[in-house]
Amino acid sequence: MDTEFVNLGKSMIVPSVQELAKYPLTKIPPRYLRPHEELHSISPNPHIPSVPIIDLHKLAAGDFVDSELQTLHSACSHWGFFQVVNHGVSISLLDEFKSEIVNFFKLPHEDKKLLWQKPDNHEGFGQAFVVSQDQKLDWSDMFYITTLPYNLRNTDVFEKLPFKLRETLEVYCVQVKNLAMRILGYMAKALNMDADEIKQLFNDGVQAMRMNYYPPCPEPDMVIGFSPHSDADALTILLQLDETDGLQVRKDGKWVPIKPLPNAFVVNIGDIMEILSNGIYRSIEHRAVVNSTKQRLSIATFYSSKLDSELGPALSLIGPNNPAIFQRIPLEKYLKEFFARKLDGKAYLDFMRIKSNEEHEN
Repeated sequence: MDTEFVNLGKSMIVPSVQELAKYPLTKIPPRYLRPHEELHSISPNPHIPSVPIIDLHKLAAGDFVDSELQTLHSACSHWGFFQVVNHGVSISLLDEFKSEIVNFFKLPHEDKKLLWQKPDNHEGFGQAFVVSQDQKLDWSDMFYITTLPYNLRNTDVFEKLPFKLRETLEVYCVQVKNLAMRILGYMAKALNMDADEIKQLFNDGVQAMRMNYYPPCPEPDMVIGFSPHSDADALTILLQLDETDGLQVRKDGKWVPIKPLPNAFVVNIGDIMEILSNGIYRSIEHRAVVNSTKQRLSIATFYSSKLDSELGPALSLIGPNNPAIFQRIPLEKYLKEFFARKLDGKAYLDFMRIKSNEEHEN
């Protein structure tokens, strides 16, 4: 793939929440305060099961493959979220990477300014999806960077990273890509999808990372750490850096908290995979909430198909008895349109659906 660095989006420059939270606040600035209807509490039902757990060792072992594959298929169809254990990524690498990201967010604000977003590109420190001055802001800072394929990297941002972080990131991004490809391969098997179709779509896929920092908030019930949304990618692989809870998924209309297992990855289906599976696998809305005493850090790795591919339902899954329910669109166009919008649940995926004649008439 010969494509050079491609700018997939921009976001309005906003202040650092981490800096704001360093000062004793008696009142939250109005731009972070959310209307009451946006702040639905977590599920009060103790009987809602926890997110499924997938053991990659079992998936790889012949004796267990059918039952574990069925567990994966069910998790992707009904939850859109699962945790992966025995994933094969080095635990010492995870520990080192976590440590480097913690240090990264501890950098003096003056040093971070060298890595701040530019008005024309959302890579760097800041927030994403900010499209207007009156838009409510999330109670978090992020650092966003495209990591693979190498030729899509913004070298101006990449080369300014602290050396040790950059060195660890190089190893981590390849190991997580390999993990994503393994999981995608199992998904193709569970869907009875052509394995070569998955490989051709994803071997040179676009990988990006979002490092998240959620500072403590004096009024945590009045803000949102990360607005409710589904991810635009095929697969998101989340590594939580500490023990602080905050991730919630919308299950059966209720917000359900997810408590990551130690050294596990939390994986979720993105809109690309819902489109590719023609609606069999479901992306799911999720959000982050904050608390008054503890910071929370996480890093999400987004994996999408290759930039010059066409996005649409897998050709091996559609036919006369299973018509496509999503339109086809070049992936680059799809990603640029996603990043040009404010986050709004699964609204962008709904935009991709093929409308019936009745809907067009209305």
